[in-house]
Amino acid sequence: MNKKLTKSSTNKVLTGTLAGLAEYFGIDPTIVRVAFVVAIFIFEGTPILLYLLFAMLMPKKNRSRKNFDKDSFQQTSQSTKKESDSEDKWSDF
Repeated sequence: MNKKLTKSSTNKVLTGTLAGLAEYFGIDPTIVRVAFVVAIFIFEGTPILLYLLFAMLMPKKNRSRKNFDKDSFQQTSQSTKKESDSEDKWSDF
């Protein structure tokens, strides 16, 4: 498996850097975020500089059309259809 260190595109709070690190190492992003905040207090703010460096240097995850999931499209279109059906029922009022 070819793992690459990239920013997370789905689980981000500011830039997706910490979530990208968590995805790379296979751990929960919340653990990485809590460890980062603790490290800020222990190392007197130095991790903030490291975070900024990672935020500038880490590439974004490529989202190509090959990763398009047909099932998610079908679920989205079905939920839109259900919403429009429910709106039709209320149009009498």
